[in-house]
Amino acid sequence: MKIAIASDHAALEMKADLVQWLGAQGHEVSDLGTHGPESVDYPDYGYKLGEAIASGAAERGIALCGSGVGIAIAANRNPKVRCAQVSEPLSAKLCRSHNDANAIAMGARLIGPEMARACVTAFLTTEFEGGRHCARVDKLSKTPQDA
Repeated sequence: MKIAIASDHAALEMKADLVQWLGAQGHEVSDLGTHGPESVDYPDYGYKLGEAIASGAAERGIALCGSGVGIAIAANRNPKVRCAQVSEPLSAKLCRSHNDANAIAMGARLIGPEMARACVTAFLTTEFEGGRHCARVDKLSKTPQDA
């Protein structure tokens, strides 16, 4: 699977761990940065992740920052992105099966590497259920006035 991953400085170590782990599993991983410990702005990396998904360069995305909140908000600015902040595998599974999430966000200051890998595994191995969820997911790409 083609996976884009992006982080700010707070999640640099978690990103490096996930890039290596995903690559070892045979995924094609695009590391969108950041690549150093210097302080950076998480929105810049959330926007990069959103563009990678919207353009089709990546099938799924993983966004990382200190809490997972800010970078998720940034990624979701792109109407083609459905990024859910997760901190355990059940949320990662449900965001895929019910919301057809194409990205997840996690907080490196909130969860450890084993939990992050468990969340990513649930996210990557769960299919969208479709059915009653389709109309709801379709509304997510529209403005409230058009929904």
